[in-house]
Amino acid sequence: MRLEEYWGVGPKTREALVEELGRERAIRAIESGDVRTLSDAGLPRGRATRILRRATGDGGMETLATSDARAAYKELLDLAVEHAVTRRAADRIRVLTPLTEREAMEDRLDDVLAARDAWSDLSEPDRTTVLEAYDRYDERDESEHAAVETAIALLDAGVDTGPFAAIADLERDRLERAATALAALDDGRGRVREGADDELDRLRDALGAVEDMDANALELIEELRSDGVRDVGQFREAFEDRLLSETAVTVDQVRDAMPTDAADATDFVGGTLRGLRSDLTAAVDEREETVARDLEETLEESSDTVDRAVEAVDAAALHLSLARFALSYDCTRPTFVEGDSAVVSVVGARNLTLVARESESVQAITYALGDHELAADGSSEVEADDGGLEVEIPGDERVAVLTGANSGGKTTLLETLCQVVLLASMGLPVPAERAAVTPVDSLVFHRRHASFNAGVLESTLRSIVPPLSSGGRTLMLVDEFEAITEPGSAADLLHGLVTLSVDRDALGVFVTHLADDLEPLPPEARVDGIFAEGLNPDLELLVDYQPRFDTVGRSTPEFIVSRLVANATDRSERVGFETLAEAVGNDVVQRTLADARWSE
Repeated sequence: MRLEEYWGVGPKTREALVEELGRERAIRAIESGDVRTLSDAGLPRGRATRILRRATGDGGMETLATSDARAAYKELLDLAVEHAVTRRAADRIRVLTPLTEREAMEDRLDDVLAARDAWSDLSEPDRTTVLEAYDRYDERDESEHAAVETAIALLDAGVDTGPFAAIADLERDRLERAATALAALDDGRGRVREGADDELDRLRDALGAVEDMDANALELIEELRSDGVRDVGQFREAFEDRLLSETAVTVDQVRDAMPTDAADATDFVGGTLRGLRSDLTAAVDEREETVARDLEETLEESSDTVDRAVEAVDAAALHLSLARFALSYDCTRPTFVEGDSAVVSVVGARNLTLVARESESVQAITYALGDHELAADGSSEVEADDGGLEVEIPGDERVAVLTGANSGGKTTLLETLCQVVLLASMGLPVPAERAAVTPVDSLVFHRRHASFNAGVLESTLRSIVPPLSSGGRTLMLVDEFEAITEPGSAADLLHGLVTLSVDRDALGVFVTHLADDLEPLPPEARVDGIFAEGLNPDLELLVDYQPRFDTVGRSTPEFIVSRLVANATDRSERVGFETLAEAVGNDVVQRTLADARWSE
């Protein structure tokens, strides 16, 4: 395959990758989702990640039909990356994409949930052991040797279920022999490290000592003469004794190296040392070759075990990272619904962005679109699994118009549904007590963008309408469409979008303040509402974020005006806000403030 056939790889990128990695290694890095190799080759990490998402995502990125959908997807990955146990696991999380086959979604869910259960069952000391093993793996750049050592450490920890099952199946004896061989060889370049072989170490020490002595030969000769050596015989014996005491050479090696035709002491010492250096260098090379050959044979015998260890350690790191993410946010397995009727339904769903950002509790939401089974027993209310309050059951309409108070959580509900569908499509647990999802072909998520610019309106319509016309299953999550054009036209266009969504059998939630202007809606659509309930003693808006179905929500401006009146900093400012209070109903404002004080 040509490198240019991968999305995002043009001629300049190809040349850079080939120059740094070579064609085959570059292709392997792309196919395996290796962000680090590509970034080390000079590609910006963000660009490398985008290339790999397209290369390994099997078309799943096409599900994200709008820039806001892609932004929500990246936000989820960022939250998951925070729980990664290695840098490579973090990189692999960053290139996860929505999957296109239900079987693949189920398989990944099986792996992640098995990892979650295994991690939950571990004691705190065992968890610490596992994380420390992965920390060492990370520090050593996730080499083959590091992977084998990590596998041994995990075996020592006794973890053998879930993501660790493949590691538990490895042969410990082969792992230990491979670890010894990998530790002895210098990155597979044929060089044997110090400590791997006693005889090789002895020869190397001897060679080093002889080289040092040769570098200071003249000083050595002067030292021997200053010790009272006078004739040739005494000099020869003193030199021999010095060699035997200060180097690891043998008597035979010394005598074999001594020249028989030396003209003087300098010639004799220099000739002996040169001979010893030559002999020892040859001996070191021969011994190193023998040791390296034996080590490489050991690695060849253990190559399958090493490959399995690398794969198992990396796979466990990925699934363990995703399991820690799922546990941190109390995520559960979604149910995938197939058939002619699409559905998205959640019980006790929480917005991950809020959970991650806020210290206070986040209100869980029950919501549904399509032919759901939230209350299969026919009851009119559903109770959360944790014994929470019962919530009215929504109808089976495929499209909803969501209304209600400003700051009432309408946008948050859209984001929550988007997060549930995205995580489910990636084969990951979702932040809900229960969820049923039909995988969609297009996810259209449009956040509120306040602008009356004609170009914004056109670009928005170009992004959200074509997915409805593609013929695939589409989920529309559109927030305050009226913010990008004047209210009259917005109501007409929004009514058209709702009608088009119904006609195309799409699922959708459209947030708006123009519900009254959309009547009559198609019978397949309903109106839901979120209600503000007053002010708390701190004059903060109290909102029940759980939507009420088939009910128009109200923006309750009297609550906002009440707060402004109470917080006015001087008399003139208060007079101005009291004028607004008369406009919205002074009695309502006063009752709101009284209720807030009474609840204190």
